[in-house]
Amino acid sequence: MDARPESQTDTETGTGSAPAPFIHEVRVGWGHCDPARIAYTGHIPGFALEAIDAWWQAHLGGDGWFEINMDRNVGTPFVHLSFDFSAPITPRHMLICEVAPMRLGTKSIEFRVIGRQDGRQCFIGRFVCVFVISDRHGVSIPAPQDIRAMVEPLLPGAAS
Repeated sequence: MDARPESQTDTETGTGSAPAPFIHEVRVGWGHCDPARIAYTGHIPGFALEAIDAWWQAHLGGDGWFEINMDRNVGTPFVHLSFDFSAPITPRHMLICEVAPMRLGTKSIEFRVIGRQDGRQCFIGRFVCVFVISDRHGVSIPAPQDIRAMVEPLLPGAAS
């Protein structure tokens, strides 16, 4: 499983273009499949969450969700998840997950994850998390300043 941002030169189209997409590859195994020999629907959110965790690790210098929660006492529980499916996922090809922050509110962040296999879009998902104090379950907080500073330039429409 490889987490890597694509190079800017691969996706840049000129001034004002969006940041290069963050790509995370997921190996879909036989154990992820149902009797129809496609990925069981219940596993697909896990693939997307793995990709978002890799996004955090890549953008916060190695800190994924575990480290953010344990070392910084900042949680990001989900308040919304939704998916639109357009093609089945199988073990035949790597699942290429493109992760992008779409919105940063005062106390929340929204991600989009697009899953593709063999050049075909399989799903698009929307994920909204709120920032909380981890050891005080449910006490929301504003997005930490360093996270805000890192995310804002990556948002759609951000000045580059």
